[in-house]
Amino acid sequence: MKDLHDRSSSRVLRAPGDEILSGDIGTVIGTRVDAIRLDEAIARVTHWAQTGQPAMVCFTNAHALVTARQETALAQALSQARLCLPDGAPVAWVLGRLRGQTQPRVSGPDLMWAYLEQAAERGEPIFLYGGSPSTLVALQDRLREAFPGLVIAGALSPPFRALDPSEDADDVERINASGARTVWVGLGCPKQEIWMHAHLGRVRPVMLGVGAAFDFHAGLVARAPGWMRASGLEWLHRLLQEPSRLWRRYLYTNAAFLRAAAAQLLAGRRARGS
Repeated sequence: MKDLHDRSSSRVLRAPGDEILSGDIGTVIGTRVDAIRLDEAIARVTHWAQTGQPAMVCFTNAHALVTARQETALAQALSQARLCLPDGAPVAWVLGRLRGQTQPRVSGPDLMWAYLEQAAERGEPIFLYGGSPSTLVALQDRLREAFPGLVIAGALSPPFRALDPSEDADDVERINASGARTVWVGLGCPKQEIWMHAHLGRVRPVMLGVGAAFDFHAGLVARAPGWMRASGLEWLHRLLQEPSRLWRRYLYTNAAFLRAAAAQLLAGRRARGS
């Protein structure tokens, strides 16, 4: 099947049907982000999955966008995503301000849960890639309990080290032979985005990098209450849960994002006023 991504540039090639399902696109501190709602994103992924079109879907928060300004491999991966969604509340807010309208957050855990509910109703097989072996066991148990009709065609927990070529080829073969229409990748940012980018054209199902969604849906890490997520405070909940791991990320990357976003918004205001 033809690779729908032009690897020689940052241009994403649209497949037939994309124009029916596509939303608007903005650029937030140098990275393309799609301005669409959760239901629209699910519709597009469903379309690709059911028609057998290869794709990678990324979810961007402030940490991912700042890291992309520093790491070329992540920037290249995000540029080749057929969907790059505003996962973080600050990213959604800035995207909305740039476009002059409200932009809802589209988070990886929310899209995964909603999509799998629909996949279970359709009998559409899915694959899980990432997480520890114990996380995958807990995740599969939870998903089968929540969605009795869900077909989990396979699950793999790769080692934390880099795979050698034969191991990688075996994983690709297992995914492709499973018959899954989507692969949910829980390797964390930027590893999952770089992994998906490296496997474009090799992994046939739609790949979605959902990060911490595996831990959330397995019941191993509690998500923020709904009011905190709606208020853009999920980052605070996570910081209180894992301060030793996350304090540096939120102190440095969030501050860097706010500086870059403020500069972008100010430049746009000046351009409109000139």
